[in-house]
Order: sequence, then C-alpha cells, then structure tokens
Amino acid sequence: MPKFCANLTMLFNEVDFLDRFEKAAKAGFKGVEYLFPYAWKKEQLVEKLGAFGLTQALHNLPAGDWNKGERGIACLPGRETEFQEGVGKAIEYAKALKCPQVNCLVGLTPAGVPADRVRQALVANLRFAAAAFEKEGIRLLVEALNDKDVPGFYLVRTADALALVKEVGHPNVYVQYDVYHMQIMEGNLTRTIQANLAKIAHIQIADNPGRNEPGTGEINYPNLFKAIDAAGYKGWIGCEYKPAGKTEDGLGWLKPYRG
Repeated sequence: MPKFCANLTMLFNEVDFLDRFEKAAKAGFKGVEYLFPYAWKKEQLVEKLGAFGLTQALHNLPAGDWNKGERGIACLPGRETEFQEGVGKAIEYAKALKCPQVNCLVGLTPAGVPADRVRQALVANLRFAAAAFEKEGIRLLVEALNDKDVPGFYLVRTADALALVKEVGHPNVYVQYDVYHMQIMEGNLTRTIQANLAKIAHIQIADNPGRNEPGTGEINYPNLFKAIDAAGYKGWIGCEYKPAGKTEDGLGWLKPYRG
C-alpha cells in the first residue's frame, strides 16, 4: 500500500501554514513535506508534528533567493560558502524534525559560465553535502524539474539526475523522482521508476496538465501506484500538487489508500 505525505507548501492553503498540519492529519495523511522549514522556529514545527502524530518526510536545502527566482545555488560557482552554510542549517532542522532526507534543488544554469566550471562546482558541493548528511544519518537527494515550468533548470531528465549521482560517486546521494515533471519531459514513468528504484528515495506526484490532483489529467495514477507497490518501493509519495479547488474537496482519489 503506498504511503502518501501532504506537501504543506501546496495543500491546505485555505489556512495559515502552521494550521495545515492539523488539516493534513484530519484528512488521513501520516506524513508531511514542504519546500522549506526555515521561516519557522524548529520548536514550532516539532510541536505541530508531535501534536498530530505526523512524520516529517522531506524538506529542501536552502535554495538562494526564492522570491527573486533562484531555484538552488549548488551549481553556481562562487556561492560555495553560502551552500555549505545552508547544509549546516538543513542538518539542524532535519535533526530536530527527525527528517530522514533532504532534497537539493541544484539551481538554474548560470549564463556566461563555462559548462565545466558549473559542473565542477555542483559535483564538489554535492560531495560536501553528501558527506555532511551521512555523518548525521540523513540522505541527500537531487531532483530533475521540467524546463517548461522552470526554464534553465540544470537537471531536466531522470538520466541527468542519475548521471550526476554517478559522477558525485558518494553512496549517500539519491534521486527524488517527480512524476509530474518527468511526465512532461520524458514519460515512460513506470519503466523508469522500476529500472531505477535502487536510487529513488522519494517520489512526488501531480497530474498533467495543470499540476492538479491525481485523476484530473492524463496520468493513470491507479496503475502507476500498483506498479510502484509491486516494485517494492517503501518510501513516501509526496502530494505536491495544486488543488483545483478546496483541498479537502479534491481528496477523493486518496480514499482507496487510507489505512
């Protein structure tokens, strides 16, 4: 049976962020994820997780100036010190929240910088992060995004993410597989997940087009969930979609999987 976590950045936006934990629990979720925890005190988040019996499944490394369009800094030469400081902050939060894995959005490919310099910076940063997280028992993940929603993102296909993981060469680097992004870029979802399950530590979902609930678009999610289960995937599936209306009104797809 798949286990789903609510992405609180995307879901239950009808209420303030700290009130979304209760909403998620009442909707039947056992875990939560969200983009970034850093705007809130660790103690606040720990209290919410405990109060509603929720597991923190995932959060991201600091990703630069999000409001100005940055989507990560790992591939930006000259930002290494900032990246390393972000690793330290992410570890602090992950340990407090008992979060077993942290995702690294690697960033937009910088203009005017030689490709080999970009790659060297990225690989070195990920090696640093992988080793630092390993000491704390936390997995490091990297994720490919589609280049229609996020033009210029450095990783845009599963093969890109897997090649990067191989080049980094550290056993503590895994892939976060986002079904929505990869449906746009390459399709072939089931075979890709099955073939690379050993390196996929987290899955996220949304339907396409629209990035709305499963069942609103072209992806056959019941079949995909069956295939993921049959393949032996034991990790979380993050519901990182934009509700088409009120969040609770769009949760009918989840009913067959509630424990």
